[in-house]
Amino acid sequence: MALAHVHSRALQGLAARPVSVEVHLANGLPSFTLVGLADTEVKEARERVRAAIANSGLEFPHSQRITVNLAPADLPKDSGRFDLPIALGILAASGQIEAEPLARGVYAGELSLGGELRPVRGALAMALALAQDAAPRTLVLPPGSAEEAALVPGAHVVRARHLIDVVARLRREQPATQDDAGWARLEPRDSVPAPPGGPDLADVKGQVAARRALEIAAAGGHSLLLVGPPGAGKSMLAQRLGGLLPPMATDEALQAAAVASLAGRFDPARWGERPFCAPHHSASAVALVGGGSPPRPGEISLAHQGVLFLDELPEFARHALEALREPLETGRIRVSRAAQQAEFPARFQLVAAMNPCPCGYRGHPVRACRCTPEQVQRYQGRLSGPLLDRIDLQVEVPALPGEQLLQGPPGEGSAAVRERVVAAHTLALRRQGQPNRALAGGALEEHARAEPAALKFLHAAAVRLAWSGRGTHRALRVARTIADLAGHERVGAADVAEAVQYRRVLGAFA
Repeated sequence: MALAHVHSRALQGLAARPVSVEVHLANGLPSFTLVGLADTEVKEARERVRAAIANSGLEFPHSQRITVNLAPADLPKDSGRFDLPIALGILAASGQIEAEPLARGVYAGELSLGGELRPVRGALAMALALAQDAAPRTLVLPPGSAEEAALVPGAHVVRARHLIDVVARLRREQPATQDDAGWARLEPRDSVPAPPGGPDLADVKGQVAARRALEIAAAGGHSLLLVGPPGAGKSMLAQRLGGLLPPMATDEALQAAAVASLAGRFDPARWGERPFCAPHHSASAVALVGGGSPPRPGEISLAHQGVLFLDELPEFARHALEALREPLETGRIRVSRAAQQAEFPARFQLVAAMNPCPCGYRGHPVRACRCTPEQVQRYQGRLSGPLLDRIDLQVEVPALPGEQLLQGPPGEGSAAVRERVVAAHTLALRRQGQPNRALAGGALEEHARAEPAALKFLHAAAVRLAWSGRGTHRALRVARTIADLAGHERVGAADVAEAVQYRRVLGAFA
């Protein structure tokens, strides 16, 4: 036959759109034309496919006019993922393999000049998209990518090492080796393994208030700002938040892994472990929120379902920090470019750390601060009011005496704290089906279940401290988490009083 169709997928953000690779062979001047809004990487497939077919002992139709169309024509295509389907389409159009078994699969993979298959980005996104089809096809992928795709429950994934392995299967030939290592069907995993243990909270001595705030943040998914002098333990606390968080559900683990796969940063050994991203303060807005052409996820999306730690918060560029405001509210980020748009998930937990002043020692019990009030105001003014209004917990991390750090007793370990966090998180899910940080509008009023005295106290604090409506609601969410940790059905005045104390730290250093 002179015409062949092969199924594949193109990435558009986190979505894997269907692509039909159409190959037509005709008489005429020999040529190899590739159309369908293909990027440079895709157009270079002509040379890779030509060499791979020839070096695999197959026949390339040099004397014919080859036209490859990647449909739909208005969908941008990038990367070398279309090498394998283009090669199979040429072989089917030239009659070297049958079209009927070819139609039962979806193919993606980059070809080496010798015909070996190399991994591609976004294998998990492809498997997730195929799992939603009414009649999912078998997904044929290279080693590395196939193991990623097999994490999706119910996925039909085959690992192929070489172009000739795929051709042999489509020809219904016997495998070249006894164990059939070149072609293997992978079984999907049904559960998320327990993540490995990380740094223990027992390493942090003292800092009772900061440890308590860390526990509240983990239980309710709240954002947290740690303010204190250099060496007080802010980074140590932030690095131990991941060990306190509840275990990931299967859909959460798949979402986080799919974003990492899209950026080429997925590690199967860390499957089920919540992401922890800590970009340097020199990171640009594009590095944080994503961008490029085609759009790629940024650090906030790579921290989806995990922790985004921003150390030295005021040192980040102002426009980069302001870009965090929308995803902190919505949990998603839309990257818009002239040619296309892409939406990425960004349900991260923000943990930020900063010094109280430029020299870092304002309020230090021993070392004197060298900063003037104007310098302190200008330094803290790098953080806008709208951004600070979206941070639920703002906690001071004071400098501790040397004898307490060297000879003080160890603090409570992560395992014990995590038990309380998981219990409070489970209570919130059973009550409202979502973490406390996601409560808004009528759902907040319904599930907060605040006592009249607690609401009266909260209203008085909001008026006295000139809080916005957002700040008041966030304090009520934190109070709901505090009540869950204590096992209280209703939010009391004591819960609100503790929540109020976590939104006043920067004013103390001004």
